[in-house]
Amino acid sequence: MQNQRLTTIVTFLALACTGTIARCQTPIIFDTDITGDVDDVLALAMLHTLSDNKECELRAVTISKIHPLTGRMVDAVNTFYGRPNIPIGVTRDAQVRDSKYLAMVDTRDEGKLRYPHDVTGNDELPDATQVLRRTLASSEDHSVVMVQVGLAANLADLVESKADDISDLSGRELIQQKVREVQVMAGAFQTIDGKTHFLEANVRNGIQSMQRFADQWPNDVPVIWSGFEIGIALPYPRQSIARDFAYTPHHIVREAYLLYCGPNHDRPSWDLTSVLDAVRPDGNFFGRSQPGRVSVEDDGFVRFTPNEEGRDRYLTMTADQQKHVLKTLQTLVSQPPRQN
Repeated sequence: MQNQRLTTIVTFLALACTGTIARCQTPIIFDTDITGDVDDVLALAMLHTLSDNKECELRAVTISKIHPLTGRMVDAVNTFYGRPNIPIGVTRDAQVRDSKYLAMVDTRDEGKLRYPHDVTGNDELPDATQVLRRTLASSEDHSVVMVQVGLAANLADLVESKADDISDLSGRELIQQKVREVQVMAGAFQTIDGKTHFLEANVRNGIQSMQRFADQWPNDVPVIWSGFEIGIALPYPRQSIARDFAYTPHHIVREAYLLYCGPNHDRPSWDLTSVLDAVRPDGNFFGRSQPGRVSVEDDGFVRFTPNEEGRDRYLTMTADQQKHVLKTLQTLVSQPPRQN
């Protein structure tokens, strides 16, 4: 009887995390610089389809670059996928960036917004640090996975934040109590086009904030880095953009992609890789390096130093994994929203 009871408990727990009863949904905070490249849009779409699949719960989106339309774009994507009330926070102190696609949020058809949203401007949105602190304070201990796919300004500000009316804990203490790990798309951990000292854009465009993040993030909260070499090896196929989004006359992902790079380009999937490893770490999509410590040099170079007690690891990918990852990204990005 004792063995039977134990078997029943083990079976229940296994089913609870595989979906037969109820899946274990990873709480996600997504920190994005959704202005320049379009992979941020695809990554946010992925988080929604993974949420539709009950694999994660998108609890907040924070924005790490300044542009008057960033909040509206995030709200439009969230609304398109049926989650219009996800908290959005914006930075007040980061790089200002132009965009090829953000203006699409103003597009109207017969007087109505093509992509509905109710955020009218970033001035009405709270500071990113407030959103991060509030979301973490209300989350279960050691549960949240943070995904940072742009500048490090918001997470650096979080770790430096003080106790306030949201929480008696400092930012560092909140992170240690609430965050399971953080996934970061930044840096390069292999030679790129013959360059052993490659300066990746998410670091180069915000060196001081990435230094603050790398220097101050708690040692007991793992950081998983997806380097430039991973996303560049995963070009999102133009054929998918042309074919897989035709289930609706106007698709926010397809339109943003075409505005950014046109129909004849396979855009690298940098930001998507951090999302995939955050939600499906056991899917054999990537390997992980030995532990070590990441430091950011004054020119923006990200240096990894092996250390058995290190906080940091970076993603690796074999040729077989590359095929598996690319197919999975395509499936998730193009998956129709649940309300469609």
